Amino acid sequence: MPATRIVVNIPDEKAYDVRVGSGIIENLGSRLREIEAVANSPQLLVISDDQVAPLYLDQVKSSLKKARYQVSDIVIPAGESSKSLELAGEIWEAMAGLGIGRDCGVVALGGGVVGDLAGFVGSTFMRGLPVVQVPTTLLAMVDSSVGGKTGVNLEAGKNLVGTFHQPVYVCADVDTLQTLTDREWRCGLAEIAKASVIDSDDFFFWMLDEQTALSERKVEAVNEAITRSVIFKAGVVAADKTESHGVRECLNYGHTLGHAIEVLAGYGTFSHGQAVAEGMRFAARLAHRLLGTSSELVQTQDQLLDGLGLNPVVWSASPEAMLNAMKKDKKVRGARVRFVLPRDIGVWETQEVGDELLLEALGEWQRTKQILASNA
Repeated sequence: MPATRIVVNIPDEKAYDVRVGSGIIENLGSRLREIEAVANSPQLLVISDDQVAPLYLDQVKSSLKKARYQVSDIVIPAGESSKSLELAGEIWEAMAGLGIGRDCGVVALGGGVVGDLAGFVGSTFMRGLPVVQVPTTLLAMVDSSVGGKTGVNLEAGKNLVGTFHQPVYVCADVDTLQTLTDREWRCGLAEIAKASVIDSDDFFFWMLDEQTALSERKVEAVNEAITRSVIFKAGVVAADKTESHGVRECLNYGHTLGHAIEVLAGYGTFSHGQAVAEGMRFAARLAHRLLGTSSELVQTQDQLLDGLGLNPVVWSASPEAMLNAMKKDKKVRGARVRFVLPRDIGVWETQEVGDELLLEALGEWQRTKQILASNA
């Protein structure tokens, strides 16, 4: 099956390609020699983690060396805890020691953590180097590798320090997905489900039809889902590249409660995808309460998430703790929590929700979790 090429065109930015296909890492080096930003780079730094590096680092370095690049690499510990200012500082120091200059580039090889961290250090070292994204998880392929958001976490919350720095190329080799655990696979499915609800009836009902094929990792369905998701995200980013016009906020659907769950339960207790899926369930119910969104949408979204193996979270925290965590979200304005809410499939809006109403809704959410836990 030939690779699919998606061009991301963002105003005032250099257009870049996202390639989705099988075995395309083999041609990464020769492809980069065709990209102006890195065509003449003498040295590329590959940043990966200690789970991905044993699988794909040699293959990537071999492809780059065949294209006559000098290649260095830095391997970081896998996991969300690596998205820290401390580790970013260590990488900056290592880059200086390696002689990385302004004519060099950074290659991010891994999932979302590697992509966010490598993008951040690449966007800030020497005031900005070209960054190539080579995502190796479904989540990274459909979300974090496209759009230029980079970031690290603080104790106060996720991604509170970061930059907007578009990649110069994205190489999504679907062969790398064969090694994903079911947990990681469902992380990606959650982001695809999120995109489908926000995007259109066509995407959403295609997902309902293909949920079994996606859960079973059928190649044609997976490639189509990745392509649809990248096209959706590219369109959103093109309309609002720095999240300053409100359009890009739609990408946070499910993330307001989802991030709060991750923070309060402890990073890694639940996967990002599971937390986002729970956030989508909550947001749809909030939309039913505030916007009159149909109960059919709520139920059909539940059906999709269930079918993708994204079952409801059996965990809860007090409404007050959840509210406090959500108030640290980047979308908060004037201490009021903002939610992306679906009015219908493909129709959404951002709403500020008052504390009293939100505490009431969170109380209902907590009670459903307690019932689930007692029946477990």
